[in-house]
Amino acid sequence: MGTQADADGTVPVPIPTRLLVHALVREDGTVDAGELYTVAGLLGMTDQQVRLCIKRLVAEGRFTHEGRGRKALLRAVADVSGSITPDVAYVRHAYRQDHGLAAWDGVWHLFAFAIPESSRTARDALRDTLRHLGAAPVQSGLYVSANPIEELVEAQARHLDVAHAVTCLTSTDLRVGGRDDPHALAAALWPLDDIAARHDRLADLARVCLDRLAQPDSPTGPEQLTMAIQLAATFTHAMEPDPLLPPEL
Repeated sequence: MGTQADADGTVPVPIPTRLLVHALVREDGTVDAGELYTVAGLLGMTDQQVRLCIKRLVAEGRFTHEGRGRKALLRAVADVSGSITPDVAYVRHAYRQDHGLAAWDGVWHLFAFAIPESSRTARDALRDTLRHLGAAPVQSGLYVSANPIEELVEAQARHLDVAHAVTCLTSTDLRVGGRDDPHALAAALWPLDDIAARHDRLADLARVCLDRLAQPDSPTGPEQLTMAIQLAATFTHAMEPDPLLPPEL
Protein backbone atom coordinates (compact mmCIF):
# COMPACT_ATOMS: atom_id res chain seq x y z
CA MET A 1 0.00 0.00 0.00
CA GLY A 2 1.06 3.58 -0.55
CA THR A 3 -0.27 6.87 0.80
CA GLN A 4 0.96 10.41 0.46
CA ALA A 5 -0.58 13.40 2.25
CA ASP A 6 -1.54 16.39 0.12
CA ALA A 7 -0.35 19.88 0.92
CA ASP A 8 -3.49 20.66 2.94
CA GLY A 9 -3.16 17.52 5.03
CA THR A 10 -5.71 15.43 3.13
CA VAL A 11 -4.61 11.80 3.13
CA PRO A 12 -6.09 9.72 0.30
CA VAL A 13 -7.05 6.11 0.90
CA PRO A 14 -4.22 3.55 0.83
CA ILE A 15 -3.30 2.62 -2.74
CA PRO A 16 -2.46 -1.04 -3.42
CA THR A 17 0.63 -1.47 -5.59
CA ARG A 18 -1.44 -3.69 -7.89
CA LEU A 19 -3.89 -0.84 -8.51
CA LEU A 20 -0.98 1.45 -9.36
CA VAL A 21 0.29 -0.96 -12.02
CA HIS A 22 -3.14 -1.31 -13.61
CA ALA A 23 -3.68 2.46 -13.51
CA LEU A 24 -0.52 3.06 -15.54
CA VAL A 25 -1.45 0.72 -18.41
CA ARG A 26 -1.30 2.79 -21.59
CA GLU A 27 -3.56 2.52 -24.63
CA ASP A 28 -1.20 0.01 -26.25
CA GLY A 29 -1.46 -2.25 -23.18
CA THR A 30 2.03 -1.54 -21.84
CA VAL A 31 3.41 -0.09 -18.61
CA ASP A 32 6.68 1.83 -18.60
CA ALA A 33 8.66 0.58 -15.59
CA GLY A 34 10.52 3.88 -15.21
CA GLU A 35 7.22 5.76 -14.92
CA LEU A 36 5.89 3.08 -12.57
CA TYR A 37 8.81 3.37 -10.15
CA THR A 38 8.72 7.19 -10.25
CA VAL A 39 5.02 7.43 -9.42
CA ALA A 40 5.36 4.69 -6.81
CA GLY A 41 8.05 6.74 -5.09
CA LEU A 42 5.80 9.81 -5.04
CA LEU A 43 3.14 7.67 -3.38
CA GLY A 44 5.56 6.49 -0.69
CA MET A 45 6.08 2.98 -2.07
CA THR A 46 9.48 1.30 -2.12
CA ASP A 47 11.15 -0.21 -5.18
CA GLN A 48 10.98 -3.59 -3.44
CA GLN A 49 7.18 -3.32 -3.17
CA VAL A 50 6.95 -2.62 -6.88
CA ARG A 51 9.27 -5.49 -7.83
CA LEU A 52 7.31 -7.99 -5.73
CA CYS A 53 4.02 -6.81 -7.21
CA ILE A 54 5.35 -7.14 -10.77
CA LYS A 55 6.59 -10.64 -9.95
CA ARG A 56 3.14 -11.66 -8.66
CA LEU A 57 1.30 -10.18 -11.66
CA VAL A 58 3.61 -11.98 -14.08
CA ALA A 59 3.23 -15.25 -12.14
CA GLU A 60 -0.57 -14.89 -12.35
CA GLY A 61 -0.34 -14.47 -16.11
CA ARG A 62 -1.75 -10.93 -16.07
CA PHE A 63 1.39 -9.28 -17.50
CA THR A 64 4.53 -10.23 -19.38
CA HIS A 65 7.86 -8.63 -18.48
CA GLU A 66 10.51 -7.44 -20.93
CA GLY A 67 13.84 -5.92 -19.88
CA ARG A 68 15.26 -5.11 -16.47
CA GLY A 69 14.81 -2.47 -13.79
CA ARG A 70 13.48 0.95 -14.74
CA LYS A 71 14.05 0.27 -18.42
CA ALA A 72 11.69 -2.70 -18.42
CA LEU A 73 8.33 -2.85 -20.15
CA LEU A 74 5.27 -4.64 -18.81
CA ARG A 75 2.69 -5.82 -21.28
CA ALA A 76 -0.87 -6.56 -20.14
CA VAL A 77 -2.28 -9.92 -21.15
CA ALA A 78 -5.74 -9.80 -22.75
CA ASP A 79 -8.62 -10.08 -20.27
CA VAL A 80 -9.81 -13.38 -21.66
CA SER A 81 -11.89 -14.11 -18.55
CA GLY A 82 -13.97 -10.98 -19.02
CA SER A 83 -13.49 -10.17 -15.33
CA ILE A 84 -13.16 -6.44 -15.99
CA THR A 85 -16.39 -6.10 -17.97
CA PRO A 86 -18.83 -6.29 -15.00
CA ASP A 87 -16.98 -3.45 -13.23
CA VAL A 88 -17.16 -1.28 -16.35
CA ALA A 89 -20.90 -1.95 -16.66
CA TYR A 90 -21.34 -1.23 -12.95
CA VAL A 91 -19.76 2.22 -13.22
CA ARG A 92 -21.69 2.95 -16.40
CA HIS A 93 -24.94 2.12 -14.58
CA ALA A 94 -23.97 4.47 -11.74
CA TYR A 95 -23.63 7.35 -14.19
CA ARG A 96 -26.97 6.45 -15.80
CA GLN A 97 -28.59 6.66 -12.38
CA ASP A 98 -26.97 10.03 -11.71
CA HIS A 99 -28.46 11.35 -14.94
CA GLY A 100 -31.93 10.03 -14.14
CA LEU A 101 -31.82 7.37 -16.86
CA ALA A 102 -32.29 4.29 -14.66
CA ALA A 103 -35.46 4.75 -12.63
CA TRP A 104 -36.46 2.07 -10.14
CA ASP A 105 -39.49 -0.05 -11.04
CA GLY A 106 -40.23 -1.00 -7.43
CA VAL A 107 -38.94 -4.55 -7.87
CA TRP A 108 -36.59 -6.20 -5.39
CA HIS A 109 -34.32 -8.94 -6.77
CA LEU A 110 -33.63 -11.80 -4.36
CA PHE A 111 -31.07 -14.59 -4.48
CA ALA A 112 -31.14 -17.69 -2.29
CA PHE A 113 -28.61 -20.48 -2.16
CA ALA A 114 -27.95 -23.60 -0.11
CA ILE A 115 -24.42 -24.77 -0.85
CA PRO A 116 -22.93 -27.48 1.40
CA GLU A 117 -19.74 -27.14 3.41
CA SER A 118 -18.02 -29.49 0.98
CA SER A 119 -18.26 -26.67 -1.61
CA ARG A 120 -17.30 -23.92 0.79
CA THR A 121 -14.90 -22.23 -1.64
CA ALA A 122 -17.63 -21.90 -4.26
CA ARG A 123 -20.11 -20.71 -1.63
CA ASP A 124 -17.72 -17.99 -0.45
CA ALA A 125 -16.99 -16.94 -4.03
CA LEU A 126 -20.71 -16.63 -4.82
CA ARG A 127 -21.27 -14.62 -1.64
CA ASP A 128 -18.40 -12.29 -2.58
CA THR A 129 -19.90 -11.84 -6.05
CA LEU A 130 -23.28 -10.87 -4.60
CA ARG A 131 -21.70 -8.35 -2.26
CA HIS A 132 -19.52 -6.96 -5.06
CA LEU A 133 -22.65 -6.42 -7.14
CA GLY A 134 -24.28 -4.48 -4.30
CA ALA A 135 -26.59 -7.16 -2.88
CA ALA A 136 -27.17 -7.15 0.88
CA PRO A 137 -27.67 -10.19 3.13
CA VAL A 138 -31.20 -10.56 4.45
CA GLN A 139 -30.47 -13.74 6.37
CA SER A 140 -28.25 -16.77 5.93
CA GLY A 141 -28.15 -17.72 2.25
CA LEU A 142 -30.54 -14.95 1.13
CA TYR A 143 -29.46 -11.70 -0.54
CA VAL A 144 -31.39 -8.78 -2.03
CA SER A 145 -30.59 -6.11 -4.61
CA ALA A 146 -32.56 -3.19 -6.00
CA ASN A 147 -30.97 -3.79 -9.40
CA PRO A 148 -31.52 -6.62 -11.94
CA ILE A 149 -28.22 -8.46 -11.52
CA GLU A 150 -29.58 -11.96 -12.20
CA GLU A 151 -27.57 -12.45 -15.38
CA LEU A 152 -24.26 -11.77 -13.64
CA VAL A 153 -25.12 -13.84 -10.57
CA GLU A 154 -26.27 -16.82 -12.64
CA ALA A 155 -23.17 -16.63 -14.83
CA GLN A 156 -20.96 -16.79 -11.75
CA ALA A 157 -23.01 -19.66 -10.31
CA ARG A 158 -22.52 -21.63 -13.53
CA HIS A 159 -18.80 -20.85 -13.49
CA LEU A 160 -18.59 -22.16 -9.92
CA ASP A 161 -20.70 -25.21 -10.82
CA VAL A 162 -23.35 -24.40 -8.19
CA ALA A 163 -26.15 -23.14 -10.45
CA HIS A 164 -28.33 -26.04 -9.26
CA ALA A 165 -28.24 -24.62 -5.72
CA VAL A 166 -29.21 -21.03 -6.56
CA THR A 167 -32.75 -19.61 -6.66
CA CYS A 168 -33.61 -16.20 -8.13
CA LEU A 169 -36.91 -14.43 -7.51
CA THR A 170 -38.42 -10.94 -7.47
CA SER A 171 -40.81 -9.20 -5.11
CA THR A 172 -42.69 -5.91 -4.94
CA ASP A 173 -43.80 -6.38 -1.33
CA LEU A 174 -40.59 -7.29 0.48
CA ARG A 175 -40.87 -7.23 4.27
CA VAL A 176 -37.86 -7.76 6.55
CA GLY A 177 -38.16 -7.70 10.33
CA GLY A 178 -41.52 -5.99 10.07
CA ARG A 179 -40.22 -3.28 7.73
CA ASP A 180 -41.84 -2.92 4.32
CA ASP A 181 -41.26 0.77 3.48
CA PRO A 182 -38.61 0.82 0.72
CA HIS A 183 -36.66 3.70 2.28
CA ALA A 184 -36.61 2.01 5.69
CA LEU A 185 -35.56 -1.27 4.12
CA ALA A 186 -32.67 0.35 2.24
CA ALA A 187 -31.47 2.13 5.38
CA ALA A 188 -31.58 -1.13 7.34
CA LEU A 189 -29.93 -3.32 4.70
CA TRP A 190 -27.03 -1.09 3.59
CA PRO A 191 -24.57 1.12 5.58
CA LEU A 192 -25.67 4.28 3.79
CA ASP A 193 -23.93 6.76 6.12
CA ASP A 194 -20.56 5.06 5.64
CA ILE A 195 -21.04 4.91 1.87
CA ALA A 196 -21.98 8.60 1.76
CA ALA A 197 -18.89 9.47 3.83
CA ARG A 198 -16.69 7.66 1.31
CA HIS A 199 -18.18 9.67 -1.56
CA ASP A 200 -17.72 12.90 0.44
CA ARG A 201 -14.05 11.96 0.85
CA LEU A 202 -13.78 11.48 -2.91
CA ALA A 203 -15.35 14.90 -3.54
CA ASP A 204 -12.97 16.53 -1.04
CA LEU A 205 -9.93 14.99 -2.73
CA ALA A 206 -11.21 16.02 -6.17
CA ARG A 207 -11.47 19.64 -4.97
CA VAL A 208 -7.91 19.51 -3.63
CA CYS A 209 -6.65 18.18 -6.96
CA LEU A 210 -8.53 20.81 -8.95
CA ASP A 211 -7.09 23.58 -6.76
CA ARG A 212 -3.59 22.18 -7.25
CA LEU A 213 -4.03 22.07 -11.04
CA ALA A 214 -5.20 25.69 -11.03
CA GLN A 215 -2.05 26.99 -9.34
CA PRO A 216 0.55 28.88 -11.44
CA ASP A 217 3.24 26.25 -10.80
CA SER A 218 1.30 23.41 -12.39
CA PRO A 219 2.27 19.89 -11.26
CA THR A 220 4.71 17.85 -13.32
CA GLY A 221 3.64 14.86 -15.40
CA PRO A 222 4.46 12.30 -12.68
CA GLU A 223 2.70 14.49 -10.08
CA GLN A 224 -0.41 14.64 -12.26
CA LEU A 225 -0.33 10.86 -12.64
CA THR A 226 -0.02 10.55 -8.87
CA MET A 227 -3.12 12.69 -8.36
CA ALA A 228 -5.04 10.67 -10.94
CA ILE A 229 -4.14 7.42 -9.19
CA GLN A 230 -5.08 8.82 -5.78
CA LEU A 231 -8.45 9.79 -7.26
CA ALA A 232 -8.87 6.35 -8.82
CA ALA A 233 -8.12 4.62 -5.51
CA THR A 234 -10.53 6.86 -3.61
CA PHE A 235 -13.17 6.36 -6.31
CA THR A 236 -12.78 2.59 -5.95
CA HIS A 237 -12.96 2.90 -2.15
CA ALA A 238 -16.28 4.73 -2.51
CA MET A 239 -17.76 2.49 -5.19
CA GLU A 240 -16.89 -0.95 -3.82
CA PRO A 241 -19.52 -1.01 -1.02
CA ASP A 242 -22.01 1.14 -2.97
CA PRO A 243 -25.16 -0.86 -3.89
CA LEU A 244 -26.06 1.80 -6.48
CA LEU A 245 -29.47 2.36 -4.96
CA PRO A 246 -31.78 4.22 -7.33
CA PRO A 247 -32.78 7.78 -6.33
CA GLU A 248 -36.21 6.48 -5.27
CA LEU A 249 -34.46 4.68 -2.38
